[in-house]
Amino acid sequence: MATARLDYVAPWWTYWLHNFPHFNFLFQSVDSTFKPGEASYQQSLIFLACVGAVGLGLSLLVLAIFLVCLCCCRKDVDEDTKRPNTCCVTLVAVVTGLIICSAVGVGFYGNSETNDGVYQLTYSLYNANHTLGGINNLISGSQGSVGTGLKEHLERLDEIFATRADYLQALRFLQLMVNNVIRELTALPDISKTNVDLAVIADQTAFIEYYRWLSYLLLLIVDLVICLAMCLGMAKHSQCLLITIMGFVALSLILSWASLGAATATAVGTSDFCVSPDKFIVNQTKDFLSTDVAHYYLFCRPNLPNPFQQSLTICQRSLTTMQIQIQGLLQFSVPVFPTAERDLLGIQRLLNSTEFSLHQLTAFLDCRGLHKDYLEALMGVCYDGVEGLLYLSLFSLLAACALSTMLCAIFRVWTLMGSREKEYDDIDEEDPFNPQAQRISYNPRRSNTHSFCSYTSSLGSQASLHPPPQSASNIMPPPEYMNQSMLFGGTPRYENVPLIGRGSPPPSTFINIFTQYEDHLSIYD
Repeated sequence: MATARLDYVAPWWTYWLHNFPHFNFLFQSVDSTFKPGEASYQQSLIFLACVGAVGLGLSLLVLAIFLVCLCCCRKDVDEDTKRPNTCCVTLVAVVTGLIICSAVGVGFYGNSETNDGVYQLTYSLYNANHTLGGINNLISGSQGSVGTGLKEHLERLDEIFATRADYLQALRFLQLMVNNVIRELTALPDISKTNVDLAVIADQTAFIEYYRWLSYLLLLIVDLVICLAMCLGMAKHSQCLLITIMGFVALSLILSWASLGAATATAVGTSDFCVSPDKFIVNQTKDFLSTDVAHYYLFCRPNLPNPFQQSLTICQRSLTTMQIQIQGLLQFSVPVFPTAERDLLGIQRLLNSTEFSLHQLTAFLDCRGLHKDYLEALMGVCYDGVEGLLYLSLFSLLAACALSTMLCAIFRVWTLMGSREKEYDDIDEEDPFNPQAQRISYNPRRSNTHSFCSYTSSLGSQASLHPPPQSASNIMPPPEYMNQSMLFGGTPRYENVPLIGRGSPPPSTFINIFTQYEDHLSIYD
């Protein structure tokens, strides 16, 4: 059953990227045809990479405007406002964190897709390199065995058969066949240069891809750590942590815009190649491959003739003819010239090995193997690779915008924390309900004096509220809240010690005052 032949069709996103405007440094339009060797085309890709620099400049401009507005708004804030509303800042921080987490997910997918595409490219290059290396080895091995080994045996047989003209004529015919084989093998394309180029390209591509993948992975991890640190800094109200976060956010912002420019330029350049890869390869291989050979491997269509078929057929027929001649010499010349048997058997072994190598060479030169590697390389680069670069560009754009918003939120949180500390500093230290008063260092002289005055004044109040003597029948039971003194320990240790740092009498003093006041009121009932 014949297998369906696959053709390469460039995806729609490569055409979309290919239609991006290409300008050089002088803002002149440049042809979008993939020509990496031309300076104007290189300038157009660098111009596209500057999109990241433009985005970074806009981000810094927005941040500067926000800081100016923030400083101006702080001067207009009402001084009576003690607690600014932080719901808006919290909502912005949460939304920004969600956007960054979503962008990181997109980035992980794009990084994986790009890595898969590049891996498929390098794998196909190594397979094609192995095929081309096998072709080169088979051609050079066959030329060496036919050109050197057979000629040595024929020269010795020429000396042995010097007295027989009919045998010498057979040797001349064998020499003619050897020359035909050497000539046809030499006519095959020399692909040693192609072999070296593919190996170098595969190694360099794998090296660059490893560090590209690692760099994006670190950037994605840093963005996740920034989100977690941002939440922790806002929860802890830590200014030191916020300063550290601002430094990392600024660094990640610069890297995000830089990665956006690099990914965009790479995606556009790769799309320019993917739209018309055949034309570029034909131009690159025209120095050592003819156009029909290049088209044979690039398209591999049934209607395209095999450019090596004629040479391979001549070699195969020449080897078959030489085998027949050697069989006849072994049958008729060995009884007369026994010393010729060794050279004749050596020629036969060389012909067998050369014929086997020729069958392998025919299989290697078939277009299906190399064309399969070519299609897989294009699928890896133009489908997975470019698609992954688009996702990485989206990640960089979302992350850059979210990080810019995060910087604005951090600046706002910073101002809120500063205003809150200023409010704490404005609170009166003498206020007995001030929580900070508990943190003020205890002054024994001041505390004792204040306690004494408060205590004596309380005693004076008690003396003025003393009721007249009562009979035993009029004595009322103590109120229920007298038992509340047990909340303060109920021991002389806590009764005789005023509240620390506040200069107040013991709690039981207030209870006695209210008890006596209630007894005084009961007299008039």
